[in-house]
Amino acid sequence: MKVIILLGDGMSDVVYSELGNKSPLQAAQTPNMDFMARNGQVGLANTVPDGLPPGSDVANLSVFGYDPRNCYTGRSPLEAVSMGVALGPADVAFRMNLVTIKPQGSKIYMEDFSAGHISTAEGCELVESLQKELGGDQIEFYPGVGYRHLMVWRGGKDGMSSTPPHDISGKSILEHLPSGDGADKLINIMNHAQLVLHDHPVNKQRKQEGKLPANSVWLWGHGKTPSIATYKEKFGLSGAVISAVDLIKGIGVCAGLDIINVEGATGYIDTNYLGKAQAALTALETHDFVYVHVEAPDEASHSGRMDHKIQAIEDFDRLVVGTVLEGIRKFGDYAILCTPDHPTPVHLMTHTAEAVPFIIYRGGEGQGNGAGSYDEEQAKATGLSVEGHTLMEMLLK
Repeated sequence: MKVIILLGDGMSDVVYSELGNKSPLQAAQTPNMDFMARNGQVGLANTVPDGLPPGSDVANLSVFGYDPRNCYTGRSPLEAVSMGVALGPADVAFRMNLVTIKPQGSKIYMEDFSAGHISTAEGCELVESLQKELGGDQIEFYPGVGYRHLMVWRGGKDGMSSTPPHDISGKSILEHLPSGDGADKLINIMNHAQLVLHDHPVNKQRKQEGKLPANSVWLWGHGKTPSIATYKEKFGLSGAVISAVDLIKGIGVCAGLDIINVEGATGYIDTNYLGKAQAALTALETHDFVYVHVEAPDEASHSGRMDHKIQAIEDFDRLVVGTVLEGIRKFGDYAILCTPDHPTPVHLMTHTAEAVPFIIYRGGEGQGNGAGSYDEEQAKATGLSVEGHTLMEMLLK
């Protein structure tokens, strides 16, 4: 049997009056997901266990089939694995966003958590400068993708608390700076980074072009290396992961899965949806399992762009789900799981921990459990509710 997971990051949401009291999933045109919903098993999955943060790290671990309560150590260690950065047992990894902050009166505000979705080339040049000016035996900076980068504190502390920058868009940063043991060092690095970035040629050019400058960094999502069983050990499967995001790739590496990079995969609404779907079908020729992750709906929500979110959902349905539905039939016996990882309501511009609607479709018609379409309301009405980390086991049965 061929098994594929199609994950639209942050697709789930709430209803809005401007959408006619519909959610983005209800308002979007999604004929392919609606078809699978009518002919598959639809329900709600709790992907964020009580007491854990509703991040993509926790939620995607669940969808992959791992109970985060047993293996979650933080977001950034998974990103470090994806980037090939080795961590010793005492080393602490941090997600480092390139951000735009804006002074106003006596306060400083988080203007943009992505520095205007800075390009990978620009971001890498800035991170290289940070390594040259601030890096050393203890602190190391590694370039990633777009605005998402990595800092490693060798032999560092991990008892501090931090806030994701997308949670404080438009808010004063002073109340949300890292706190606890070791936080002073992080704040000192962030302050010195502002000096390095202020007059950097990349930022001068961005300002001339009317773009937001990456005038600061934000450190968060820290942790030490996790221990995760491979897919071969846990499920007896070979597999592959397709994503533009280092976090998802990192989970795949820990799970012993192949990482397939698709040209034009950006993690935003301009991503190569069709290329991802085609690469997934090709991967199924030689693998049992493929995990296809599309970040675009989540990024649109973080930016507060309802129009972009609906566009991302529709493109996901048409170019990813539709392409896979058509192409996977040649394998005969197959199972598809389609789901978000967590909700990302546009009006909040951040993640929440509510259960998400999922579909398990095994081909054919007439096998539904009562859903007429794919959305939060229909999923709740079926009465089927599961823990997120059991979805993979359900898919394989």
